[in-house]
Amino acid sequence: MSTDPGAAPKQGLSGCVIAAIVVAFAGVALFCFAGIGLALLLPAVQAAREAGRRSQCMNDMKQISLALLNYHDVYHSFPPAFVADADGKPMHSWRVLILPFMEQNQLYQQYDFNEPWNGPKNSRLASQMPAQFRCPSDSVDGNNTNYVAVVGPETVWPGAAPVGVRAIRDGTSNTILLVENVGAGINWLEPRDLTLDEALRGINPPHQPGISSHHPGGADAVFCDGHVQYLSDELNPNTLRALLTKDGGEPVNPNELGY
Repeated sequence: MSTDPGAAPKQGLSGCVIAAIVVAFAGVALFCFAGIGLALLLPAVQAAREAGRRSQCMNDMKQISLALLNYHDVYHSFPPAFVADADGKPMHSWRVLILPFMEQNQLYQQYDFNEPWNGPKNSRLASQMPAQFRCPSDSVDGNNTNYVAVVGPETVWPGAAPVGVRAIRDGTSNTILLVENVGAGINWLEPRDLTLDEALRGINPPHQPGISSHHPGGADAVFCDGHVQYLSDELNPNTLRALLTKDGGEPVNPNELGY
């Protein structure tokens, strides 16, 4: 150190400046670590949210199945897939027929069975679709449903004719009543569902209508006893056919159904 009183002091960083630099670097480091932590946490958060939506989806399908079973208790059969006009053309969907069993009697009373589902009066009801008819994982706004029947002579939904549990010789716990679908563009009022051939394309078939969902790895299905089962994408085609037909006599291994 110079003893010359006129000498200029040496330039250096003060303690305050050094502390400020340390704090700044620490802040940058914390920001980086926080960003990495969020990036690692995001998939887990998304998975948790999807699990919640899938749980709600299964609950919605359960509510629909209870309405169908209550309908069966009153009329001794499930509703027909559709109500036809005098020429056999589908006019009204089973989804409309179960509205009173979903605490939607007021909406049911507004529906006019004297005109088709897309008539001038009924078209105004399309925007009033009950929330249970759309999967929570489907973010597309509109009036299309995600829950459909599988229609065909071998199924529980042969068309305009209703089917009761006595006709389900394969067993109600082994026979599918409803399935999930995305992309088919079926208005909830529309008397249209999946055909058996479409459903037999497998779970989540690419670029074509079929049993499909927004959930990874599979899709939900309701069985005739009311329970909801998640069907894996890897479900054996023969097992799927056995589940979709009501009296084919095919054996079903519960271990093949998925998870």
